[in-house]
Amino acid sequence: MTADLETHPVLRQLRGFDSEAVEEVQFFRGELTVYIPAAKLRPVGEFLRDTPGLAFRYLSDVTAVDYYPSEPRFATVYHLLSFDRNERLRLKVRLPGDDPRVDSMVPVWPAANAFEREVYDLFGIYFEGHPYLVRILLPEDWEGHPLRKDYPTEGYR
Repeated sequence: MTADLETHPVLRQLRGFDSEAVEEVQFFRGELTVYIPAAKLRPVGEFLRDTPGLAFRYLSDVTAVDYYPSEPRFATVYHLLSFDRNERLRLKVRLPGDDPRVDSMVPVWPAANAFEREVYDLFGIYFEGHPYLVRILLPEDWEGHPLRKDYPTEGYR
């Protein structure tokens, strides 16, 4: 499948848009996952949303993964859908553990608003430019981020 993967139309157009935008590619169970550098996330998102023939206009989810103790420690994951192509696409951005920051995708997909707040609340990943980045699930005085793998199972005492 790797030979076919290089001719995948979404990947081919993405590489044509910016040859440095693709760090890694995976194809599993009929879905394409593209790893993007953090600095390229917003332009890539706009390209995928606005390009005729791609039209990934629907953001269905934003989540994160903690790979502790590995570095880069975190990855933000964006699940996209193109109704025009009837195709799903997953974007992943690797982030360091010491200061995990990435641009907010709210200007590209407004649905990212609540998802990014949830990731911020539970993982402590900061979304630059988010219009209202405050906790959404836990109280404002909560210490830490409970979905981090190094978070104590009994909480901080």
